[in-house]
Amino acid sequence: MTRPTLHLVPEAAWDAHDPAAPYLPAAYPDDGFVHCTDGDEAMLEVANHLYRDDPRAFLLLTIDLERTGSPWRFDDPGRRYPHVYGSIDPRCVLEVRRVARGADGAFLRPEPR
Repeated sequence: MTRPTLHLVPEAAWDAHDPAAPYLPAAYPDDGFVHCTDGDEAMLEVANHLYRDDPRAFLLLTIDLERTGSPWRFDDPGRRYPHVYGSIDPRCVLEVRRVARGADGAFLRPEPR
């Protein structure tokens, strides 16, 4: 069974990543997990809160939590933010979308799949 979730990543970081190697974001050593978000609305809230002033281009990965190769769990009471405690197997990436931004840096709703 597929269990999709979303992960926001700077485009340059994703492009520099070896597509055959497990993926870990730059913040993993400090955070100890990979941040994910369930649903476009929650992703937009997080992106605009944390990265609105970050001028880099971002991509939105849709990943299958069941195929990451690492344990995952919800650590928030609302169960909207799964955390993956280990690397992401590149074979679990189901889709990669560019996230458009407004002139003020705000992240905009991704195009429908």
